[in-house]
Amino acid sequence: MKLFCFLTLFFTLTLQAQIQINGIVTDSNNKPLPFATLTTSESNNAITDVDGKFIFKISSSTTSLTISYVGFQTKTIALINNKTFYSIALSQQTDDLKEVVVSNENPALTIIRKVIANKATNDPQKKLNNFEYKTYNKLIVTANPDSIDGRIDTTAAYKDLNKKIINIDSSDYKFKEIVSKQHLFQTEKVSQYQFGDHKLKETVLGTKIAGFKQPIYEVLAFNLQSISIYDSKYELFETKYENPISKNAPSNYNYKLLDTVSIKGRDAYMIYFKNKSKHRTSGLEGVLYIDKENFAVAKAVMRIKGVLDISGIHEFEYIPKEKIWFQSNTTFKIVKGKNDDDIRILGGTIQFDGDVEENFEPRKKVASDFTYLLSESNSFDIRVNTGTPIKNPSLYIEIKDDAAKKPESFWEAYRKENIDLKSQKTYLLLDSLSIRNRIEKRLGIGRKIINGFYPIGPVDLDLKKIISYNNYEGFRIGVGGITNDRLSKNFRLEGYTAYGTKDGVFKYSVGGGVLLDKYTNTWFNGYYTDDVREIASTVFSVDKRVFKIYDPRPINISTFYEYIGWRANVQTKFIPKTEAVLELSRNYIEPKFDYLFNLNGKLYSNYIMTTAMLSIVWAPFSNYMQTPTGRTESDKKFPRFTFQYTQSLPNVFDNDFTFSKIDFKAEYEKQYLNRQKTSLLLQAGYAMGDVPITHLYNTSPNNLTKETVVQRITFAGRNAFETMYFNEFFSSQYLMFQIKHGFDRIRIMKKVRPSLVLVTRMAWGSMENPEQHVGPDYKTLDKGYFESGIELNRIFKGFGLGGFYRYGPNQLLKFEDNIAVKISYVLDLGL
Repeated sequence: MKLFCFLTLFFTLTLQAQIQINGIVTDSNNKPLPFATLTTSESNNAITDVDGKFIFKISSSTTSLTISYVGFQTKTIALINNKTFYSIALSQQTDDLKEVVVSNENPALTIIRKVIANKATNDPQKKLNNFEYKTYNKLIVTANPDSIDGRIDTTAAYKDLNKKIINIDSSDYKFKEIVSKQHLFQTEKVSQYQFGDHKLKETVLGTKIAGFKQPIYEVLAFNLQSISIYDSKYELFETKYENPISKNAPSNYNYKLLDTVSIKGRDAYMIYFKNKSKHRTSGLEGVLYIDKENFAVAKAVMRIKGVLDISGIHEFEYIPKEKIWFQSNTTFKIVKGKNDDDIRILGGTIQFDGDVEENFEPRKKVASDFTYLLSESNSFDIRVNTGTPIKNPSLYIEIKDDAAKKPESFWEAYRKENIDLKSQKTYLLLDSLSIRNRIEKRLGIGRKIINGFYPIGPVDLDLKKIISYNNYEGFRIGVGGITNDRLSKNFRLEGYTAYGTKDGVFKYSVGGGVLLDKYTNTWFNGYYTDDVREIASTVFSVDKRVFKIYDPRPINISTFYEYIGWRANVQTKFIPKTEAVLELSRNYIEPKFDYLFNLNGKLYSNYIMTTAMLSIVWAPFSNYMQTPTGRTESDKKFPRFTFQYTQSLPNVFDNDFTFSKIDFKAEYEKQYLNRQKTSLLLQAGYAMGDVPITHLYNTSPNNLTKETVVQRITFAGRNAFETMYFNEFFSSQYLMFQIKHGFDRIRIMKKVRPSLVLVTRMAWGSMENPEQHVGPDYKTLDKGYFESGIELNRIFKGFGLGGFYRYGPNQLLKFEDNIAVKISYVLDLGL
């Protein structure tokens, strides 16, 4: 959700860059020189990128530019008025940097080893007990109008007297006109950072987003780049890479000593690094400026060049008293890279040119190709070892209630320089544009649709309740919803009703909730329900609601039980890093299939269950954000653990049985730099006492009892056993493990790019007191159950195909009975 909102903003509002010079530095053979040092006559520094190119902001008083590069003669050129592009060639020299040879091995590698060895004394989060500082951040999405060819196309053609038609590209022309006057998007933020007890917390004091009255909290929590340069993993645009100064970095990176320079009056080595892998998105490259005396990082330039060209720059101030470099400024920039497909990113389609096939011609660049995102942060009011306690240290981000309501005087006090006319126009024009096009409202609607709701006045219509299908009810047609903030922020009403065309019965639920504490999202809720549910299914009350256009697995389910009753619960995020539900319920249960429960010779065809349940999910590595509307998980990380305990209450509200249930789930995901992903799922359940089969475990089967493979083709489920037949196995205790590994999409044709996923599932289980369950025939999982398969997802228009094979002790006699073929569908939101 966070990524969706941030990406949507980048180009949703697409409708002067500062004057700057740009150019390229090459050798005498016209080969680009990456990371050459540029110095103006005012001693301002910059470096070229990996392609030898540079963009350098200069003042009107700048008269010259000096370019230096290790192994080449330093060159100084005079700057010419109104000239913006410079092509600079350097001549090679034979002199070596003798003063930086520190051993017989690669001198750059020796220096990097010393950086790694001294990290504990140079990393502020390791050396200092605590610190705090404030930052002012400004983010813009804009374009350089000088780079855009403002022609008009034939749709705006005209005749100039007797002259021929002049063709000018109107879209480029209009785009150039817009970016000459305003930015496409703009935000400002003032934050206070506090570090203590090995935790870093950001408190947002003020925020201002062009076109929005209310903050887009997901944007504020988006990680553009790592805060600390010393983390073992360096992060750019929410993707983590091996840090070039991590413990294992020397085995993964090549290093080269480029130059020696002066940073803040201290001598520093300038070291170029690049990942050894040849895959273009496999790692970082860039330049580290290493203090000669203490081997600390005095400046860093990190870059990834691929689908997007992303760079992050870290600048530091030296604090003599603490003998430490402390981060002072960061810069983050995204420009278009290269890829062989159009990619939907930030709410609009960006086109990329890649390694095109022989019969294809490169696409002509359009105006939006020159769009870029630039985020700059300036740190100030740095205080170290103050001992100031951190309020709510478990939070990663806290946003003050009045952060979006700050007056202009607040911003004037924190801006490094007065906001220019172009930025002022950006706020005015985008605010009016947002109101005219109802952008803020449309973004809010999009947020709710992703979660399965559509707002209609004070009610959010539940899209999941409109229509579905299963083998017991037939088509289930209904309507449902929940009240939203337009009615009240402190209470809510919700409910639904549905009708099954096959069983001919109406189902319904009514309920509501009262907000007890908005900061911890603590609600007290009550419901009365008359509905049906799949037997032996495991439901964790704290699981997030998952909305799909379709839910394929229930289509073929025919064994349900009816439940009628009430439940009351408390939902809360009071405990850090957790979300919990404490619930009391009383339900009348009636199996809707041939089943009797035998308890000491007494047969039950229906029964009453009164239970207390505690469900809690713990995400120890996730980051949480406190907003004026409540607490949310801003950065979902793994592993995460879910625990649920259910206890029947004897002699309470006519409860019939005494039992306990313990359910557990552990999830882990790892995403790789080459776009592969591995996910692990471990799930277990243990039911003790007198538990009917309706409330035991079936380990989520998803195969039909049909004669041939073709007849059994159906839609794949989510974490379901695809070769296990419905109602084939039941357990009172079980353990299930699943591993999935997804590869990057494979290009077969221009519009056929499936993603390959390898899947293996296994389960073990047993049944205590099997004599209690009268009616259905079933097997147990004492010997284990195993299946593996291959999925080819998103082959065409979101549809895919998968094949699975069952093996091991529960393998069936006929080969074809062990095979399951499944159709998959992935809804592509273009993100």
